[in-house]
Amino acid sequence: MKLILLSGGSGKRLWPLSNDSRSKQFLQVLKSPDGAAESMVQRVWRQIQTAGLAESVYISTSREHAEAIRHQLGEGIPLILEPERRDTFPAIALSAVYLFDKEGVKADETACVMPVDCFVEPLFFEKVRELESLLEKKGARLGVIGAAPTYPSQKYGYLLPAEEAASVDSSEGISIRRFAEKPDEETAVRLIRQNALWNCGVFAFRLSTVLDELRRNGWPDRYDELCESYGTLPKTSFDYQVAEKAESIVALAYEGKWKDLGTWNTLTEEMDSFALGEGIVAEDAADTHVVNELPVPVAVLGTRGLVVACSPDGILVADKGASHRLKDLAERFPGAPMYEEHRWGWRRVLEHAVYPSGGESLIQKLAVRAGHRLDRPSGRPSRRLWKVLSGEGAFTLGERTGPLRPGDFLVIPERTGHGLSAAVDMEVVEIMTGIHLRSEAGT
Repeated sequence: MKLILLSGGSGKRLWPLSNDSRSKQFLQVLKSPDGAAESMVQRVWRQIQTAGLAESVYISTSREHAEAIRHQLGEGIPLILEPERRDTFPAIALSAVYLFDKEGVKADETACVMPVDCFVEPLFFEKVRELESLLEKKGARLGVIGAAPTYPSQKYGYLLPAEEAASVDSSEGISIRRFAEKPDEETAVRLIRQNALWNCGVFAFRLSTVLDELRRNGWPDRYDELCESYGTLPKTSFDYQVAEKAESIVALAYEGKWKDLGTWNTLTEEMDSFALGEGIVAEDAADTHVVNELPVPVAVLGTRGLVVACSPDGILVADKGASHRLKDLAERFPGAPMYEEHRWGWRRVLEHAVYPSGGESLIQKLAVRAGHRLDRPSGRPSRRLWKVLSGEGAFTLGERTGPLRPGDFLVIPERTGHGLSAAVDMEVVEIMTGIHLRSEAGT
């Protein structure tokens, strides 16, 4: 079985920490068993490794997320890059065709797709492993995982069992007769009374299921051709395009913890500290969290049910119960991200100024990890100055090379290729002058 992790998202629901290049799954606000900070994607990857499934994993993601994945998980996991962001059906279709056409996986082999940011217990991955044999045993077209609802949520989809399913041993699989997408609360209550399960977003299928769907609609089943015509695929979910039309669906019931940490309200429930970063939450502040990435202190007094989140992209003060409305509000703040993670390290914008003449200046900090290299080709119209704060490494500047140590300066003329290799972790301040610098800063 091949396991495909879907890493998407626009980065708006957990603004200002998340953005278009650092979506919610990359926020390091959780704690690993050894007490270190970890993100949702790092947590899921750790659990997958523990379950012995790591060798079969591929990650489907956008080009904007690829650098953050490499930064947090390393270079070893194959990535399947979407030509553009669409929805889960195009992403899954592209992944299935990649496995079939580029990896030589047979059409009758099983693939399992799941989100990369689910918050679950280790038992969940045992259920994922069981889906392959369940498909074979039941002869079903699609295998899914459902969690027992704890309240009538309007945020999740539901799996409605066949009428006789209530009396069936769930370990043998539950026949599903239909999906119900994010109902209103009244409908959710009625579904729960009919033994409906939350849809965990996991789908197991033979590759032929997706390949047949593509061929039936006249879409390519070869990887290079599908990449070229990717923009013509419908911007729709796998649930709508495939799952809701499947003739035979079987589910495994998962009885452990399952949660989508998609809002500040749900994310803070899983944080083990009321203040991350430079922050103090006073004793008379009830159910209040501070998450601060800025180098300035934040103090909160006498509040109830608030989240205060601060990053270079902005500052949020919100009632937790209202945090689900944040996405629409965050759409009003366009512009390039002020913080990004890359495979070589990270960058953070410290200051950006636009002058009456039309010229701009931008100051940012670059952190390059030991053993990694930052490369920039020629062609960029801005002038740059590097000031080394810490660490040691070497630079390339056109045809020149040389060492870099704390206190060194490097002047980089416009349209000159340059790079930096770090022997030990390095921090560098970069000063840029030119025009359109926000869009050029991350390159």
